Amino acid sequence: MPTKKPQKTATPLATLSFDKFWTWLQAHPNCILRAGTPEAVLFDDDELHWHFGAAGDAEGDTVLIQVIRGKRLMGELLLAPADVAYVQAEPLDGEEFLFELITENASARMAAYHFVLSHAYDEEEPVTPGRWTH
Repeated sequence: MPTKKPQKTATPLATLSFDKFWTWLQAHPNCILRAGTPEAVLFDDDELHWHFGAAGDAEGDTVLIQVIRGKRLMGELLLAPADVAYVQAEPLDGEEFLFELITENASARMAAYHFVLSHAYDEEEPVTPGRWTH
């Protein structure tokens, strides 16, 4: 009798709001492995650190993610939160987790930005100011 192979089950995608993700992400800059858009990617390194801020007006219409070495800016992403419909999370190979910031309009849906972290989003984790290391 042939042995039955176990079927692979697809990991369901988790979704969360941009605000919830952004608040959580700011507490985990040391966990970011890379971040980017379809056109460009910023990679982490032992000598680099991630910084979050706001660009433009005080209402937070645009946020920025910077990679800094010492006091030198190595790269940055500008992100428009109003354009993000939701964040989609899924595990990658190994211990990497992909968070895609999805934009939508009447004719298309796409991942406009992405973050790869060294761990998954944990809804049970209290989000407090500071920097976590996992």
